[in-house]
Amino acid sequence: MQGVYGVQGVRLTSLSHGGGCGCKLSPAMLEQIIAKSGGGLIPPDLLVGIETSDDAAVYRISEDQAIVATTDFFMPIVDDPFDFGSIAATNAISDVYAMGGRPLFALALVAMPIDTLPVDTIRRILEGGESVCRRAGIPVAGGHSVDSVEAIYGLVAIGLVNPLHIKRNADACSLVSTTTSSAPIGRTFRTRWFGGPDSVSES
Repeated sequence: MQGVYGVQGVRLTSLSHGGGCGCKLSPAMLEQIIAKSGGGLIPPDLLVGIETSDDAAVYRISEDQAIVATTDFFMPIVDDPFDFGSIAATNAISDVYAMGGRPLFALALVAMPIDTLPVDTIRRILEGGESVCRRAGIPVAGGHSVDSVEAIYGLVAIGLVNPLHIKRNADACSLVSTTTSSAPIGRTFRTRWFGGPDSVSES
């Protein structure tokens, strides 16, 4: 039987100890882990790294091009295999757009309990992710798979952005600060993201 139970009555969410971003390590825990690490190389062309907790890393390769690299994966938050794959893929690719970039291709990250989930269910998860990539106009160019206790699916998403058009969390914080201190919200937002004063309309 195919449906929200996948195949053979297996609920995907029953194989997950937590759903989606709720399984992320807390910021406090991450800070403890990273603080005790030795740190790494930070080349000048690494325009966005771990310092600002942004949606993706950005590395400049020329004056007008930079690579956007991100990954997002999680355990099932819905029982329909196709929908799970679609949701996970959408989360990953959207991070490229969030940085102001356009996606180029994706790599699939697949960890499945192969003794528990039927092959048809796993295939439907991947098909859900591939459908999102097709709509974004990008290929799934490869990936990595392992046998796992819990079902985990997601993508590495690679894109391009003009270094002058990167959207950082720090920029958003600056925008909020400017908005609250000196201008109506509608005016500041439209000026920052959509054009200069000539295109502004206050709200």
